Amino acid sequence: MSSRGGEVVLINLVALPCLCVDVFDGTDELRAGGEALNFAVHASKFEGINVILLGAVGQDPYAEFIMNSISDKKIDVSNVRVEKDKVTANNRTYLTKDGDRYYKEDSWTGDIVDKMILNQEEIEMVKDSDVVFIHFWAGCFGQIIDLKKHNDFKLAVDFVEYRDFEDMEKYAPYIDYFMISGEESLLPIFEDWSKKYLGLFNMSLADKGSVTYQNGKQYYVPADDVKIIVDTTGCGDSYHAGFVCSHMINEDIYEAMRVGTEFATETLSHYGGF
Repeated sequence: MSSRGGEVVLINLVALPCLCVDVFDGTDELRAGGEALNFAVHASKFEGINVILLGAVGQDPYAEFIMNSISDKKIDVSNVRVEKDKVTANNRTYLTKDGDRYYKEDSWTGDIVDKMILNQEEIEMVKDSDVVFIHFWAGCFGQIIDLKKHNDFKLAVDFVEYRDFEDMEKYAPYIDYFMISGEESLLPIFEDWSKKYLGLFNMSLADKGSVTYQNGKQYYVPADDVKIIVDTTGCGDSYHAGFVCSHMINEDIYEAMRVGTEFATETLSHYGGF
């Protein structure tokens, strides 16, 4: 956030494209989520961030449920497509007798976001933004990388638990916030990359905290003490939102990691990503 002649200029953030509904089998329980939706909700907590959600939903009760779930959030949803002939992304979730979640091969119905290709209007919006958040598996990921090569927006990418590092390194020159969920044995890879590329390389280590590398320097922030973990869903998304948005505003790596940790800790205390 900056100021021009006393006028506050907001940071325009685009989060895309995954918004979905978790459907708990055998119950009436639904929970809105998806990487982009969770990220957008937590990003909307910042006064200096103008959050734009870019994605697609069908014209069905799932879409209505998603929109109702974020109706009280400061999120611009005017660019969420409504595709009448498609089903809103949903993930059928099963529960064991002990209440643990599990999924089946056909749990995920998500072509509407997995195969989403940006149209020209959406491309122009991305080009005009200050920061873009996307997950690696998005159908439009390649488009975003191509746009980044020729435009000045900051790019934040969640690779989650992807482990083909030779493939991942191809994108490292174009990513400002390169983020994965990992383990300590992988840290040397990020340290090495940070010496070759300009971005921040951030790895979440669950209850061991998180590490960021920049120019070969390591930044470490421990996890908060959590007595009771209710649900880990969306924990990574909330961390990433706190980390990216705080750093965009303050450019302080330690503070960004601290805020991300705070957001993740809060997410652990309830069911769902927000």
